[in-house]
Amino acid sequence: MPKHLQIDPRDNIVVAITELPKGLHVDVGGQSLELVEAIKAKHKFALQDFNVGDEIYMYGTLVGRAVAPIAKGSAITTENLEHASANYENKNEQFHWDAPNASKFDEAIFFGYHREDGQVGTRNNWLVIPLVFCENRNVDVLEAALSDPLGYLTRKDHVVNIQSLIEHYKNGATEDELYNVELELSPEEVSKKRVFPNVDGIKFLRHDGGCGGIRQDADTLCRLLAGYITHPNTAGATVLSLGCQNAQVDMLQNYIKTLNPNYSRPVFYLEQQQSSSEREFIETAVKKSFIGMSKANGNYRKPAPLNKLVLGLECGGSDGFSGISANPALGHASDLLVAMGGSAVLAEFPELNGVEQELINRCGSEENAQKFIDLMRSYSNAATAVGSGFDSNPSPGNIKDGLITDAMKSAGAAKKGGTSPIVDVLDYTEPVTKPGLNLLCTPGNDVESTTGLAGSGCNMIVFTTGLGTPTGNPLSPVLKMSSNTNLYEKMNDIIDINAGTVISGEHSIEAMGEDILEHIIKLANGEILSKAEINGQNDFIPWKRGISL
Repeated sequence: MPKHLQIDPRDNIVVAITELPKGLHVDVGGQSLELVEAIKAKHKFALQDFNVGDEIYMYGTLVGRAVAPIAKGSAITTENLEHASANYENKNEQFHWDAPNASKFDEAIFFGYHREDGQVGTRNNWLVIPLVFCENRNVDVLEAALSDPLGYLTRKDHVVNIQSLIEHYKNGATEDELYNVELELSPEEVSKKRVFPNVDGIKFLRHDGGCGGIRQDADTLCRLLAGYITHPNTAGATVLSLGCQNAQVDMLQNYIKTLNPNYSRPVFYLEQQQSSSEREFIETAVKKSFIGMSKANGNYRKPAPLNKLVLGLECGGSDGFSGISANPALGHASDLLVAMGGSAVLAEFPELNGVEQELINRCGSEENAQKFIDLMRSYSNAATAVGSGFDSNPSPGNIKDGLITDAMKSAGAAKKGGTSPIVDVLDYTEPVTKPGLNLLCTPGNDVESTTGLAGSGCNMIVFTTGLGTPTGNPLSPVLKMSSNTNLYEKMNDIIDINAGTVISGEHSIEAMGEDILEHIIKLANGEILSKAEINGQNDFIPWKRGISL
């Protein structure tokens, strides 16, 4: 395993792969230097002397500017570096793509759920959706009424077995003995036998929108929910409305019709203010959901080509290795899928700050290039207007693990998008309609972004992480991949794939990308479940783009 890495020959800083001691002599790019201080793994050191104002490059792009003198061989820190990113303009060069050799997957297929509009789902889930936060409690009641009797895991199946602790306490266990009590539920306690074996799950969405905010937020929520209802992974839905909220049933229905004029899956709309009682309202919801799932159970998996996969590309809890292992490996998997006619979706616009020009030049049309420019500038201006900016994006965890400017973080995050041409640029809630790499405007917030990716039609999501995250999505299976082996071993209960083998030299980026795609196919088949599915990680947060009224 190498001790350090210069990612691009244009870079004037270098990544430490392992802990590097003070006084170590290193050879980088044909020059030799001595480290004047210890460099922590994942952090960077200077390849030359920098004066105040000098530009600093990584991944071949501008990632910061020196705010203090930096000696060659010194650590790059928040004390001596500030965020700086490259300017961008209209598309200024033609783009040529050499597609990777995907012949290994020429015969590959997956078994999915075919829908009336030609999409293919990787899951067949029933949705229970509130149109307004007032109905969240009734969603809770429906979950308690439906999940366990129909053979689906409930939230209590994912928590510790407190009953065991109570029994030991009643039997006089000491404090030390209580700490040693095993609280995990046995496999027998959580195993379920489904009444409807072809319905993979009942997913209960909750949110804090639908009323009280600006009208545009209610409109956006309805467009997002329409995306979830028409999603290829959706078997049907039960929609709960209070009746008086901004997000009205007819608004939702209009967006469903716009997205899929021939939609034929069962959807039931119930309005509480038109019910004779809450009990009658709940009973009706239970009966309609049961009948709908019985119909959805008639659908079953059939062969489908890989070009029916729509892959969401996400990262969160990133570290200094994310941009050199997990993200580029996912980017290669994305390129393989695109080469076979599938779709990939790169989101999180605040984490594309600094690499805009490269992405603009990869756009296949001037129209898409201009749309991306407009969305990025509008988003940046909105953040600045409330006293923040893209430069505030790195979290304390990011900074601690070596990502100390947004441009540095973005340059690594963008690697998830591979190298293929950009066929479309989408605003939040706009659906993916074109095969190839799409850009989708979402926040950098992990859950808001994965919520948006699913809402735009991703039937799979791969989520890279360097620090670890329990994030999942109720509709699209989320496959989590670690950038380093330590994380994979420490949090193996929530991480599916280890890209740390790229850091150790056991896998190349290309080999890791092929492994990712093979894992994606197994997950799409239902042959395996993601750790997020097993752990019941069904996170759903719609993006509010306005103020609350």
